[in-house]
Amino acid sequence: MKFDKHFPTERLRPYIKYFVVSENELENEYKVFPSSGLVIGFQYKGKLANIKDNAINELSSSGITGITDGYKIFKNSADIGTILIFFTEIGFTHFASHPANELFNLSLSLHDIFDKNSVSEVEEKLSTATSEKSRVGIVEKFLLSQLKDIETDKLIVEAVKLIYQTNGTIRIKELNEKLFISQSPFEKRFRKVVGTTAKKFASIVRFNTILDNLNKTKTLTEICYENNFFDQAHFIKDFKQFTGDTPENFKRFL
Repeated sequence: MKFDKHFPTERLRPYIKYFVVSENELENEYKVFPSSGLVIGFQYKGKLANIKDNAINELSSSGITGITDGYKIFKNSADIGTILIFFTEIGFTHFASHPANELFNLSLSLHDIFDKNSVSEVEEKLSTATSEKSRVGIVEKFLLSQLKDIETDKLIVEAVKLIYQTNGTIRIKELNEKLFISQSPFEKRFRKVVGTTAKKFASIVRFNTILDNLNKTKTLTEICYENNFFDQAHFIKDFKQFTGDTPENFKRFL
């Protein structure tokens, strides 16, 4: 299995975290946990499906997944090749006219978001490309052609920074006070740019901090209280929503 990370050109760095070129010779079913940014995927060979309520829904060869508040299950065909684009927290709105929150908990065809002819052209070029470097180049060229000349919402950038500084444990009231903005206009701006509410985003940041901590020698009780959970029951409930499993079972398979 291949999973190679590539970093974008300087022009795209404020908006794209990195690209991943992934290939797998074997058919596989796997979970994807919530991340803090939207993700685009282009399958240049093979097929990908989403599994929900035991139903298999085949996805189009190019798609986008919004921020989610729970895990998703995917199944890939044998001999699949995919290039993934991981957006920064504020990145998506610099390429599309859709508010990011309209994609919350959804996996859509890229044809629903961008010009169909442009997407089809990228799909065709990727399927005939012969190297990782050329595939990354094709995707970068597409993104640069879609990049909009709009100003970054600096207040939302600062909000995201403050949430990360506290590993997602900051209270939204405290966030509003630090940013000198009332809750209603702040939430509207945050949802549009980031793709979900500040509270939900903070819970995703906290969840990913917990995932990092599970690899360490800390006990689950220590992890629970270090991440400001009221008690173990709340910790287990949140963790199960994001992974479908209890922290204890999850840690056992690390």
